[in-house]
Amino acid sequence: MSENNETVFYDTPAESSTKRSALQINPAEPQIITPSDVHSDDVVVDVQDVSVMFNLSKNREDGVKEYFINLIKGKIHFDEFWALRNISFQVKRGESLALIGRNGSGKSTMLKTIAGIIRPARGSVTVKGSIAPLIEITGGFDRSLSARENIYLVGTMHGHTKKYIRSRFDEIVDFAEIERFIDVPLKNYSSGMVSRLGFAIATSIDADIVIADEVLSVGDARFRMKCEKRINQMLSGGTTLLFVSHSSAQVKKLCKKAVWLEKGKVMDIGPAAEVSDKYTRFIKSLPAKPVKKPVKKTVKKPVAEKVAEKKD
Repeated sequence: MSENNETVFYDTPAESSTKRSALQINPAEPQIITPSDVHSDDVVVDVQDVSVMFNLSKNREDGVKEYFINLIKGKIHFDEFWALRNISFQVKRGESLALIGRNGSGKSTMLKTIAGIIRPARGSVTVKGSIAPLIEITGGFDRSLSARENIYLVGTMHGHTKKYIRSRFDEIVDFAEIERFIDVPLKNYSSGMVSRLGFAIATSIDADIVIADEVLSVGDARFRMKCEKRINQMLSGGTTLLFVSHSSAQVKKLCKKAVWLEKGKVMDIGPAAEVSDKYTRFIKSLPAKPVKKPVKKTVKKPVAEKVAEKKD
């Protein structure tokens, strides 16, 4: 953590200083796009040439002991999987940016890298300000505890004092609409009620940057409209939004800019409506996968039944 509440995640200066020029977009092929290198005080999220790699192990060890024995013997092998490759973009203070793309394109990985949950293998991520990560909004709950106890538990995990949580307690309960069930253990809640409580706690925090991953699918249509209103209130107050959604309508409604990811690479960066429409056309142009018909299994008749049929 550096001065002015600035967080920097990087690999090495030599790798972090590598720049790539912007390339013309070809919808059929992912390209590397780098925004302007002009740094401004208004930039609160600066992603420069970020790549994230995971080691995929195909070994199946039954325990820690067996794992270390195979590791010493050199029997542990990993396949490299690059979830992100050379991603660069900037987000200014009060701006709303969407990350769009198909499942497995690297959207959630990018958000987790910005939030500091994942460290990049290459490149740098600079974040100025506090972050409210709405990535796993039901994470941290103890389902054996009541909603009242969980509010204090999760609030403390976010780094807030008991006094601060108490000052926001009524607001959280009212927004989640759980007044009647505040002292009921979460194990007796429906999944929708737990999600509403998680969203209420996460958005009650005063943060400079909100990272939201598919959070507006919480609850019914009425509650989703309530969530959108809460997000808009945060944006009007100068909060910066990084948003992931498969809903083109939500992206166009909440965000001004969008980054389209495909197989871990940037396909396009620009106005949210324009990029979203390009992505929609790309999806529609993909060939439909043939649906495999289920194979009918032939049931073998017992031997006695076969003999009876032959006699008939």
